[in-house]
Amino acid sequence: MSLGLISLFVAVVAFDQVTKNLVKQAMALGQSIPVIGDAVRITFVENDGIAFGLHVKNAAVFTAFSVVACVLIIVYLWKQRREGAWLKAALVLILGGAIGNVIDRVAFGKVVDFIDVGFRTVRWPVFNVADSAVVVGMGIMIVLMIREEKSKPAAKADASAG
Repeated sequence: MSLGLISLFVAVVAFDQVTKNLVKQAMALGQSIPVIGDAVRITFVENDGIAFGLHVKNAAVFTAFSVVACVLIIVYLWKQRREGAWLKAALVLILGGAIGNVIDRVAFGKVVDFIDVGFRTVRWPVFNVADSAVVVGMGIMIVLMIREEKSKPAAKADASAG
C-alpha cells in the first residue's frame, strides 16, 4: 500500500479517536451543543448497537464480524493493489472507519457518536467520524460501479463494430 493510502488510513482512525475522546472529556452524556443553529449539533451519545443506533442481539458477534470484515478488506486491498487509486482510497476509508469503531467496541463495549444533523424534530441518527468515512468510502465505490457499468455498453458496441 502506498504512503498516501497509509496516511489516509491513519488520519481517519486518529481523527475519529481524537474527536470521540474530546467529546467524552468535554461533554456529559446526552448533552447537545448547537454548531449551526439546530441543523448541526454536537450531541454526545453512546451506541452499543450497530450503525445509526440499530441494535443487535449479540454485540460480541457483531464485533467479531467487524474484525473479520476488516481482515477481508485488507486482503482485498492487497489483491487489488494494482487497481485504480479511487477504489483503493474508498476501501481505505471504509477500513479506517471500521477500525475506528472496532477500537471503541473492543475497548468500551460501545461507540461514541456525536455528529447530530437534522431540522427541528426530523433528525438523522447521531454518528461519528468513522461512520462518515465508511459512508464516503461506500459512496465512492457506488460511483465507481455506476461509471464502470455505463462504460460497458460502449466498450461492447466498439468491439462489435470492429
